[in-house]
Parts: sequence; structure tokens; C-alpha cells
Amino acid sequence: MPNRTSNKKATPVRRSLGSAVAAVALAAALGQPGGANAGNQTGAPPAYEFQLSGTVVHVADGDTFTLLVDRRRERIRMASIDAPETTKDSDRPGQYLAQVSRKALAELIAGRRITVLCYERDSYERSVCDVPLDDGITANQRQVMRGMAWANMEGRGKFMRDPSLPGLEEKARRARIGLWARAGQIPPWVWRYQCWKQRQC
Repeated sequence: MPNRTSNKKATPVRRSLGSAVAAVALAAALGQPGGANAGNQTGAPPAYEFQLSGTVVHVADGDTFTLLVDRRRERIRMASIDAPETTKDSDRPGQYLAQVSRKALAELIAGRRITVLCYERDSYERSVCDVPLDDGITANQRQVMRGMAWANMEGRGKFMRDPSLPGLEEKARRARIGLWARAGQIPPWVWRYQCWKQRQC
């Protein structure tokens, strides 16, 4: 899904993290393997602005889902990754493995109660978040590790918050898993411009 950031911020609640989420954040801050910001060589904690807890009620694609939070629906855009685009209409066809990527994410989080750690809201009113899993890594990382998404390097990496992701993508490429089982894959940010806007699919 496309990325557009805005200056609109939710009320900071970083100090109210629950113990499980705080453990993930602490691992990230200390640079321990498997933390939500694993691979951060500076040891600096992620700049999370707020958190949301709720149940995943819909998975739209490999990087976007809906969280039911206190009876309201919150659209979540997973930070630092970009999954293959699903078909939107006849003028915006989908990419190779888009539905496989969506199903892979659904297997990780669909129907589950989770807490997401968020950086900001984008111009589509989605919360841009890391999604910690019970095994200590994030769903963001898991999607890239399985070859189900790219590390998001659109705009020379201006949306990248997790420095471990390019290396995880490279490992998946070398193993030829997921997307990388087939040569010539087009990053979603290129696909949106080249195929959807320029009609050069």
C-alpha cells in the first residue's frame, strides 16, 4: 500500500505500555536480537508515539489490516515494509503473490488480540505501526523474512524505521523464497507509478 505521512499525531502514550509490549520495546532499545527494532546498531529505542490494542478483524493485504479498538475500527499500515499490491480495479491490477502475502499476514494476526506500536498517522488516516509477535520479532520482520514483502526503500528509504529489514530481505532473496522464487519482481512503489499511473504494466 502507498505511504503518505502527515503531521497529525495521536496523543503520546509511550509510558503506559503493558508489560509484554514493554519487554519488546526494551529489547529493541538494548539492541537485542528479535526486538521490534532488531538490527539497530545505534542502540536507540524506536520513536513510538502511541500504541493501540484490539482485535484484528480484517486483513486487506500483506501490509495493511483493520484493528477493532474499543468498538472503533483503526486501519493499520505496517511500518517499514511494502507488500505486493492486490488488484483494486481494472486500471490497477495486482502483483505476483499479492494474495499469498495477504494470507501469510492473516495467518499471523487474523482474529487475534494484539498491541501495535505506532509512529504516526499518515494522510490516509492509517496508523503506521510495528506489530510485535509473541516470539519477540515483529510481523513486519516476519513478512520480509518469508519473502512476502519488501523492505520499504521508496524515496531512498525515507519510510524505513527498522534498519534490520534490508538485511532480512537480502537473506530471503538469496534463499529464493516467496517473491524471490521468481526473477524480475517489481517493488510496489514502482508498480504504483509505472503500472497504475503510467499504464505500463
